[in-house]
Amino acid sequence: MDALEIFSQQLVNTVWGTPLVALLLGGGCFFIIASRALPYRYMGHAIAILRGRYDTPDANGEISHQQALAAALSNTMGLGNIAGVALAIVAGGPGAVFWMWMSAIVGIATKFFTCSLGVMYRGKDSLGNLQGGPMYVIREALPRPYYPLAVLFSLAGLIGTLPIFQANQLTALIQDTVLAGTAPEWAPLAIGIVIAIVVGSVIFGGLPRVAKVAVALLPTMVLVYLAMTMWVLANHLPDIPRVLATIFTEALSPTAVGGGFLGVMLIGISRGAFSNEAGVGTEVMAHSAAKTDEPIREGMLATLGPVFDTLVVCTCTALVILLAGNWQSPGDMSGITLTADAFRSEMGNAGLITLGFVALILSTTTMFAGWYFGAKCFGFLVGAKWQPYFRWFFIAAVVFGATVSIDVVFNLISASYGIMAIPTMVSAIVLAPRVLRAAERYFADHP
Repeated sequence: MDALEIFSQQLVNTVWGTPLVALLLGGGCFFIIASRALPYRYMGHAIAILRGRYDTPDANGEISHQQALAAALSNTMGLGNIAGVALAIVAGGPGAVFWMWMSAIVGIATKFFTCSLGVMYRGKDSLGNLQGGPMYVIREALPRPYYPLAVLFSLAGLIGTLPIFQANQLTALIQDTVLAGTAPEWAPLAIGIVIAIVVGSVIFGGLPRVAKVAVALLPTMVLVYLAMTMWVLANHLPDIPRVLATIFTEALSPTAVGGGFLGVMLIGISRGAFSNEAGVGTEVMAHSAAKTDEPIREGMLATLGPVFDTLVVCTCTALVILLAGNWQSPGDMSGITLTADAFRSEMGNAGLITLGFVALILSTTTMFAGWYFGAKCFGFLVGAKWQPYFRWFFIAAVVFGATVSIDVVFNLISASYGIMAIPTMVSAIVLAPRVLRAAERYFADHP
């Protein structure tokens, strides 16, 4: 291991310890109990919001409800669903999938509270523009002693929202499929530069362009990916009960891969947070840009994120990998190369090519959204007038991510997500009573 890889591994081990997992799981359970499971009981209302029934085009904000959810999902429903699940299974075995599910289930309640607060406490940046996110929630709603948490979130967000994971895995997939192992040493750099040019062409158009691209591309790509997984599952119907049973038994096994019960739980929760970002805070920045003056309405819409992202898409990926069986002896395969090998073994080259196309779209839409979140963190720290310059740093990060190892990339992003979760969860727990009062008023008018 080189020095950067050793540092990144030590960092992620320190951040993703028992205290952080307790904060995410315990905080989510607190939200469920305090709200009497309100986000789950009103899931039908969330669907109605998504369908446009409660759109208010003249309200404060930049994008519609649908675009806000698409922007949030484009940051989560990317290679984290394809490569992140593979990383979780290799590190923690099938039991990690169970804990990813748990993170999503409690994450529904967490997203309701955090995203409601994101709209409730939007603030103005140094140029007077309305902004949202955990850093603004902390600045606008909490006493001054909490302000360092806003700075901590923004600093971690500068790293956590970078496109290095997506660029790394997309580069690995291109080398594994298009170049078929014949890539010269300079190939990652060249691929990274091409990806950077594509990303730059979109992010220089601002959030509206990012949201429009996400709305146009994301649903189709997700449907194509789900169709691929359904094909594999249909060919293994008799084996699915056995695989599901393995997920449950390994999740609670004292001898599970990844360090026993506690080890596999830590792996699953951390990978689940990487997938659905519930409690991390990036989703708050997306939903706080919605055109609405009803915080609870946007909070309810946000509850759909973990359902689509982890409970549906991640589960499909996990089942394909577990049914293919290649996770038991991955060799040098890790992340997206393991998932690609599973689809290749089940669907041949057609599956591999289709996966490559889906991964291309999902990874680029994730990078588009990541730029917006990182720019907001950068503007909060140094002033909104400097925010446009973040684009160049972001584009350079694409090239960096394409040329370093997957372990370094994943550890840096995962550690940053963990640090971001601390301010997000602490502020949401402290401000939870205000959300409950607003929800009581809102649902009195919208039974």
